[in-house]
Amino acid sequence: MSTISSDIRTTSMGLRFLQIAVVYLVIGALLGGFMGVTQRLYLVPVHAHLLLLGWASFALAGLIYHLYPGATETRLARIHFRLHNIGLPLFAIALGLLFTGHEWARFALGPSAGMLIGALTAFAANILMNAKPAER
Repeated sequence: MSTISSDIRTTSMGLRFLQIAVVYLVIGALLGGFMGVTQRLYLVPVHAHLLLLGWASFALAGLIYHLYPGATETRLARIHFRLHNIGLPLFAIALGLLFTGHEWARFALGPSAGMLIGALTAFAANILMNAKPAER
């Protein structure tokens, strides 16, 4: 078994979310910088979604999972992680293509948005059902 796959399994859910959050922060900042320098502002919706659903949502989920470790080992946490990590890149790419004139990309928005809504719903259900105060 490789070290990378072993590391992924032993890394806490909270830390995985935080690590992915900073990737979205950098991508969102780079896109914002590109738009500012070129004055091509048609990708503002992509920029906003990357920073809100990527950086902010992943960072907050990571912190919440860190504070409430009982919620990290659930099936809902795994569903949240997978759907969010698949749905957001697909959604951002489809939205970017749509705003650059590729009308066919509209057909990918619904399924990818559905994945994101499913991810956020799984997160909400998980926290409501499984986030318990730490035992002292």
